[in-house]
Amino acid sequence: MIRLVLALLLFAFPAAAGELKFATWNLEWLTDRPAGDPDLPQDVSPKRGEDIALLRRYAETLDADVVAFQEVDGPRMAGQIFPPDRYVLHITGDRVVQRVGLAIRRGIAFTAHPDLAALDVFADAPRHLRTGADVTLDLPGTKLRVLAVHLKTGCQFGGLNSSRTACAVLHDQVPALSGWIAARAAEGVPFVVMGDFNRWMNGRDQLLAALQRAAPLARATEGHDSPCWGGEHFIDHILAGGPARAWLEPDSLRVTVYRETGREWKERLSDHCPVSVRMRVPE
Repeated sequence: MIRLVLALLLFAFPAAAGELKFATWNLEWLTDRPAGDPDLPQDVSPKRGEDIALLRRYAETLDADVVAFQEVDGPRMAGQIFPPDRYVLHITGDRVVQRVGLAIRRGIAFTAHPDLAALDVFADAPRHLRTGADVTLDLPGTKLRVLAVHLKTGCQFGGLNSSRTACAVLHDQVPALSGWIAARAAEGVPFVVMGDFNRWMNGRDQLLAALQRAAPLARATEGHDSPCWGGEHFIDHILAGGPARAWLEPDSLRVTVYRETGREWKERLSDHCPVSVRMRVPE
């Protein structure tokens, strides 16, 4: 793998005309529920006010036009990172703490679609998985369908038909996601799927292969490792399909790494770094 080397930008540069910046960011249990809340794991502690303020400053540095975010406990918490004077929020209606959503820069019109509820393969069980946030961006001269996801954790590599329970669950989520992709391909529309796939997708990955059987996809993270927290494989991905495959700007992949490097900061901020890419949208 090629090591992706990049520096945290101190100033945000505006996108060129016809260019948009897309990002995905898992904010790791962004909630104000108190420690010990029955809906939180015992090892999860709510973020401090200063941690949230720091995450908000990183969001300002990221300065993306569209951000797919994960693990956020509702619109009030999301608004503390993506303030309403700059972003409009669209969040799934899940009954879970770790909700998925999109922060869309004000001035970009969009149409919200029903959540991709089929990703919750436990829909009839006491526990639930995260659904997908689905919108169409109404851009000058064109439209772009965007889906934000957070797939099952625990199966970062290996066969989806392995004996691991997490892999079996991820396997069961594939039809919903590949079906959504196939539907967009049949419509002939440009589309983007981004979020926390909890999967490396390196080499001949079974999950990526299943999605590419639904439609050809361009993966912005292909051929790179992430510098987040000292270096790791990507599990946060941005996939472009249909005409949007040609919109990805070469060499525009960026990872916003945190200046704070102590072990405690990985728990206080997030174990994920924002991943972004620029797209040249035809006007």
